Amino acid sequence: MLQRLTGTLDFQAQALTLRSERQRLIASNIANADTPGYVARDFDFSRALAEATGGAGRWKLGRPEGSGSDTGLAGEGSAREPRLGFASPSQTNLDRNTVDMDRERASFVDNALKYESTLRFINGSVKSVLDAMKSHNQG
Repeated sequence: MLQRLTGTLDFQAQALTLRSERQRLIASNIANADTPGYVARDFDFSRALAEATGGAGRWKLGRPEGSGSDTGLAGEGSAREPRLGFASPSQTNLDRNTVDMDRERASFVDNALKYESTLRFINGSVKSVLDAMKSHNQG
């Protein structure tokens, strides 16, 4: 029982970490909307989550010790990052900037809502377990 709960919470923690990293990338894209030659970056969340929870490595917040990386994600022993992709431009720009503000704003809001729902799910799971332990001990 405890392993199943831990597994569920670990999965949700991985999802939360990846959502946080994706929010950072989207914010970076928005901040560089007027930078000439800037290429918008993003990653496939579902693929990154599958890789993170597939046993190939665990994602953790923070940097690996001794690393100059500021990716926000680190694996046990070596840096692990989601596979970043480049956004295809929706229209050509003279300055070769590929940031589409409408797409970035929509992605930002969508990701923020999913981040919040993951937090609420974790909170609800922990409350349920605590309530179950209270009723068992009081009965």
